[in-house]
Amino acid sequence: MNWTDYKLAEISTNIQTGPFGSQLHQSDYSECGTPVVMPKDLIAGHISEDSIARVSEDHVERLSRHKIEEGDILYSRRGDVGRCAYAGLKEVGWLCGTGCLRVSINAQIANSKYVFYQLQKAETVGWVVNHAVGATMLNLNTSILSDVPVKLPSLEIQNKTVRVLSAYDALIENNQHQIDLIEEAAQRLYKEWFVNLRFPGCEDLDIVDGIPTGWHIGTLSEIVEFRRGKTITKAQVKEGNVPVVAGGLEPAYYHNEANTKAPVITVSGSGANAGFSRMYHEDVFASDCSFADIQGTKCISFVYCFLKANKYQLDSLQKGSAQPHVYAKDINAMEMLIPQSELIAHYCAKADVLFNKIGVLQKQMAAASEARDRLLPKLMSGEIEL
Repeated sequence: MNWTDYKLAEISTNIQTGPFGSQLHQSDYSECGTPVVMPKDLIAGHISEDSIARVSEDHVERLSRHKIEEGDILYSRRGDVGRCAYAGLKEVGWLCGTGCLRVSINAQIANSKYVFYQLQKAETVGWVVNHAVGATMLNLNTSILSDVPVKLPSLEIQNKTVRVLSAYDALIENNQHQIDLIEEAAQRLYKEWFVNLRFPGCEDLDIVDGIPTGWHIGTLSEIVEFRRGKTITKAQVKEGNVPVVAGGLEPAYYHNEANTKAPVITVSGSGANAGFSRMYHEDVFASDCSFADIQGTKCISFVYCFLKANKYQLDSLQKGSAQPHVYAKDINAMEMLIPQSELIAHYCAKADVLFNKIGVLQKQMAAASEARDRLLPKLMSGEIEL
């Protein structure tokens, strides 16, 4: 197989930074509108919407040169500079935000998805990290990114390789779509029963001042007790496949043992994502987070949906300006309208079925991801020819 060595700039039509802070202020963001992709949203090669910022259409048009196009590759400018994500059809028209770099690939020379796979190779990530500048925090700029070495076979081989690897990506994306729909169903049922108060048997109960008979105002601690995780550093981690949950949206690294029992809810403890809640369907090592697992309560589904339905209340628990923190004691003290235990159990019987399906789909995704990741370096190096 014939390969050609390029610099990233040689196969790109554009490499540019996102808008500077003076162009997009904190006050410009809103609850609704067009997503603005920040470094924290670049997760596992994809763009996450879990905590994405948004702006109105006026700002989108004002910053139109930063609109994302299909096939763009987005990089983090600071911190974890090896992190990048591929933009598909879904992200077209979104904005590349402050703190990101956007790379547009020349389709006449390269398949953008193939280039993205190349950029994820360990040696390429290492090159980017080694050439980034800054002692306290690594920084990336357009000049450094322009010089990233990329080795390409013919466009025909690139396209064949992408078709093979994209089959795994398609399975992963399809499962993620199903997961989103299933979780949405569980959330809708929660809101119907416990927010709109249209639950089984509601017609036979009196509702006084918004409180049905037998319900009362209390705190989350009456149902579950969140506990603080045990701090573990990267140097202390031993090689394994157990997610270590810290302050981010995704596991910080992986360890060889867990300190929880699935299913488990984690709430990120510090950093920009402090207060982010997630349910894991596998045992995890809870580190810089608060957690509650199946050993502490039988109504995990109810607690998780309460936290998701009350995201803004959870976010408001952040303390500290430079480094926000969310503490277990404050999560436990969250005020809530507590239903009768029989109704909670009834809800969990239905919701648990849905969340168990999510667990199965996530295991399928993990298997597909592992198979793809084993195949990727062999295809990228030419060890396997198509």
